[in-house]
Amino acid sequence: MPRHFTPEEYTARQSRARAALLENGLDAILLFAPESHYWLTGYDTFGFAMFQCMVMTAKGDIHLFTRAPDRLQALQTSTLSEDQLHIWVDIEGVDPVSGLANLLGDLGVRNGTLAFESRTAGLTDFWGQRLRAALPDIQDGSGIFPALRRLKSDAEVAMHRRAAELSDDALDAAIATTHAGAFEGDILAAMQGAVFKGGGDYAGNEFILGSGDAALLCRSASGRRHLSDQDQMTIEWSGAYARYHAAMMQTLIVGTPSDAHKRMHTAASEALAACEAAIRPGAPMGDVYDAHARVFDAHGLRNARLNACGYGMGAVYGPIWVDFPMFYENNPTIMLENQVFFLHMILMDDATGNAMCLGHSVLCRAGGVERLSRHAPDLITC
Repeated sequence: MPRHFTPEEYTARQSRARAALLENGLDAILLFAPESHYWLTGYDTFGFAMFQCMVMTAKGDIHLFTRAPDRLQALQTSTLSEDQLHIWVDIEGVDPVSGLANLLGDLGVRNGTLAFESRTAGLTDFWGQRLRAALPDIQDGSGIFPALRRLKSDAEVAMHRRAAELSDDALDAAIATTHAGAFEGDILAAMQGAVFKGGGDYAGNEFILGSGDAALLCRSASGRRHLSDQDQMTIEWSGAYARYHAAMMQTLIVGTPSDAHKRMHTAASEALAACEAAIRPGAPMGDVYDAHARVFDAHGLRNARLNACGYGMGAVYGPIWVDFPMFYENNPTIMLENQVFFLHMILMDDATGNAMCLGHSVLCRAGGVERLSRHAPDLITC
């Protein structure tokens, strides 16, 4: 049985998914996104790095086409039974796409109206080209399951809350280990260790940590340094629980914060509050971006801000924990009650060499946004 939710939860999800297939006039959908597999059945694996596909028909039948290492993985983590599993064997020259097409034939849907997920790391271009060649009339249905997953159940919200607690624990660990002379590797180890000690998982991408000039980077980079007596360190991380995330971001100051850092933090804190005020059910995501841009531009920081200020959180897999779409200009996507969002106020000024980032995850509620972090978005010095 699945590990994290009740059978009734999965029955409800599968009923919603079947209704979506019927609404879209589909006989079946070929699911390649691991997030879709996990949401629909609880199937939890990084086996999507190889060719695998979950098929759902409009009748509600669900079948998994995968490799032998994931047979027991499926049986132990998902709602699937042995007769719903179909194994393709690793032999030189094997064509798993042909095997998948044969399965569709056995299910009586090969000549029906089919859709598949292409916007996912679970289907490389190599296999995608072969899939389209084998099934030339197949449609792209990449948006169907992300739309279903955006509507979170109360049980899913509870997972996000636990992930947020783990994110807070990781920040506590970072603050405790950050000081002049501290080694970046020790800080990262303490943060990740706090998540594991709390029963959490690896996050969808690596924790980002950079100090000095690297505090202006939004991506991780190899190489570790020791912190200077006067330094800045930007961290972006997420607790993960049952694959659910609640990301955070912060620039910590070692030593005495400069006037520039103080001004940037004031702007970031104001922008964060403005974004929170713009999050409400029924409003477009573009409103949140506008709030962020308006505040930073009023502070004369247009040159230091980015063109997005956050995105959805969910149960996601590598290579990134982003659950699209993002908060960007004119995004028409409507926000829903019980959605979880990560807001990041990022200021990285390469003209002055100063960074100041502030961010946490929030829950969209009918009566207003709820911060999931117990940490206030303060200017933190170590």
